[in-house]
Amino acid sequence: MLGAAVRLRLGVLRRHLRLRLRGRRRTRRRSRRRGGGVEEEEEEEEGGREAVLLVSGMGGSVLHARRRSNPRFDLRVWVRILLANADFKKYLWSLYNPDTGYVEPLDDDVEIVVPEDDHGLFAIDILDPSWFVEILHLSMVYHFHDMIDMLVDSGYKKGTTLFGYGYDFRQSNRIDKVMVGLRAKLETAYKASGGKKVNIISHSMGGLLVSCFMSMNHDIFAKYVNKWICIACPFQGAPGCINDSLLTGLQFVYGFESFFFVSRWVMHQLLVECPSIYEMLPNPHFKWKEAPIVQVWRKNPEKDGIAELVLYEATNCLSLFQEALRNNELKYNGKTIALPFNMSVFKWATETRQILENAELPDTVSFYNIYGASYDTPYDVCYGSESSPIGDLSEVCHTMPVYTYVDGDGTVPIESTMADGFAAKERVGIEANHRGLLCDENVFELLKKWLGVKEESTRRRRLSKSRVTDFAPS
Repeated sequence: MLGAAVRLRLGVLRRHLRLRLRGRRRTRRRSRRRGGGVEEEEEEEEGGREAVLLVSGMGGSVLHARRRSNPRFDLRVWVRILLANADFKKYLWSLYNPDTGYVEPLDDDVEIVVPEDDHGLFAIDILDPSWFVEILHLSMVYHFHDMIDMLVDSGYKKGTTLFGYGYDFRQSNRIDKVMVGLRAKLETAYKASGGKKVNIISHSMGGLLVSCFMSMNHDIFAKYVNKWICIACPFQGAPGCINDSLLTGLQFVYGFESFFFVSRWVMHQLLVECPSIYEMLPNPHFKWKEAPIVQVWRKNPEKDGIAELVLYEATNCLSLFQEALRNNELKYNGKTIALPFNMSVFKWATETRQILENAELPDTVSFYNIYGASYDTPYDVCYGSESSPIGDLSEVCHTMPVYTYVDGDGTVPIESTMADGFAAKERVGIEANHRGLLCDENVFELLKKWLGVKEESTRRRRLSKSRVTDFAPS
């Protein structure tokens, strides 16, 4: 048993070494013929490439907790497989401050930060980089990992032409700190690549963040960005998943892996105070082909408790949210804290929706949209049943939902991801789920095509062949 564990650990260490070596500066060798027919190989740094900036989505960034009273305290709290629930409740449960617009930890001594290691790539690579995760290969936390590997193998260099942007995804997609951070990252990538414009690849909610930035900083976006490739963005919201997340929580993984992850209800108590979640509610101004709905089987006290099906438009569920969450609360350090539906957050998110609708793509920026397809994706939601109806609406929060599905990536419907509102160069559907799009080979081929990697590689091979021909003896 011990020998097997040692072998597994050695395998993990070898993998870390390979990744470190892969991240080093790659060079290509060029043959040059000198006088007298002697060939000399020299290393030449590959240049001329535009930088790529990867922007993560909801839950797609490593978060650390630090204590103001103890500068040495630094604990990864998201993602954390071992002791997930305990540390999540202790450090990430938060309250929205309507005076500042920020989500703030319940413990005043705690601040949540995103690690900047590896030029921002560490925070969006493997979300729990512990040896435990590598041994079990818990793939649900391998986030941008495969895409980073693909880009490095294609010649991109970390810190020169490849960067990552992780952020505190609890906050609003338009909050100052997030906007300033994205601008700083764009400037860094722009300067590091020699003044060349940056190509952004965003995933999921990261697309809304980029849209907010583009809407609020249009000239800066035009100055620094050449191409924006958007993957699985809920442009018009994610009706089934987001409506339900505010009522019963959000479960990132299922099956065996869920035993290691934050529970649905623990996650719920965070999301009720998260502006980013409210900003992904279904857009009430979008013309859905068929309006999404929320259904509740309720006991009618005036008719001897007979079950009746009550319908709510999913784009306007305020009364349901308010009634269902009116008694919601959490326990923290012996105190009871009320967590009803937050109207202040809802009003903030409504303003964010207007900012998103005002976003315009600069003429100089090329936009591409990749969306997932062929997966059952929650759309309508139903709570209770005719045989087991809901009495008090607060019971909804402790009821498992029943979904009506549409086509999409399992999280965002195609109808929402395709409705970007921009003049896209291409929109392409890939048969993959929401997270699976980040490691899909078909997606990688599209990225290389749109980034010009294939064409550049072909040109180099052709030039190399010509060079050999030129130097061949007559």
